[in-house]
Amino acid sequence: MNAVPRLTVGLPVYNGEKYLAESLDALLGQSYGDYRMIISDNASTDATEEICREYQAKDGRITYFRQPVNIGATPNHNWCFEQSDTELFKWASYDDLYGRDLLKRCVEALDDDPYLVLAHAYQAIIDGAGDIVLEVDYPLDTANPHAPDRFRSLLFDVGGDDFYGVMRSDILRRTPLNGSYHHSDRTIMAELALYGRFAQVPELLFFRRDHPDRAERAKPTIRSRSANMEPRRASRLRNPTVRLLAEYVNGFVGGIRRAPLSVADRRECYRHLMSWLASRAVGRSTGRIEDNLPAAPPARIPESSAVVRGEAS
Repeated sequence: MNAVPRLTVGLPVYNGEKYLAESLDALLGQSYGDYRMIISDNASTDATEEICREYQAKDGRITYFRQPVNIGATPNHNWCFEQSDTELFKWASYDDLYGRDLLKRCVEALDDDPYLVLAHAYQAIIDGAGDIVLEVDYPLDTANPHAPDRFRSLLFDVGGDDFYGVMRSDILRRTPLNGSYHHSDRTIMAELALYGRFAQVPELLFFRRDHPDRAERAKPTIRSRSANMEPRRASRLRNPTVRLLAEYVNGFVGGIRRAPLSVADRRECYRHLMSWLASRAVGRSTGRIEDNLPAAPPARIPESSAVVRGEAS
């Protein structure tokens, strides 16, 4: 391992006792070990702190910090990145699982192609027990060499969890990071795609857990999701829904303005944005993968995906 790691894994968490240990085992058991982990506990009220301190005592790569008050999911995510000083960065969720080679394959992809800004892997949706309920195709055109085409795909196409990919930190720092408005993860990914291509490692290595307590399920409205992102958003007077939606649209506009695009490419991106807005105005929904899970029996994660469970080695 290098004296200064190449990668930081940022793990924001709030009341994650149910799945946190399993997720930490999968991350700490990665075949790629040249990274540090920053855990930011958003003033949890369950056993999250005890679990984190136990793992920190066992593994020197972990830095654990407990926020004195709940600052909201968005500031907590951004705080993890702001504490990092490494070449590469990845956000991780306390409830997801990770194939043993996920970090290794993503770092290799970035090393092989300096024009990539992000690398991730094929994914599946798992249930609370960790069984696969859906293997997810990747429909986004983020490998396209033409920036406006990548941007258009991120506007119109449904799918992908690139927010949890391995990213180049210097590119991520050019963005305003996560906003506390509805779907801010989409705007930050759209902006990153304007800086360069994404790669999808063709191996099933990322397992997103869908369960009733996940934020998208527990906070089903624009208002409740935004308030979860940052408590001040709960005020209807200061943050009416129309403002939250306007900030969402402006997130895309700001990304187009900041990105190093030619005049022609910038105009093309604005045309795509206007078309997307028109499609939304007539009620076309982008939806979410989790809203359409099949009724088929769940399947175990295959051995080839090698998720480390139990104590990390």
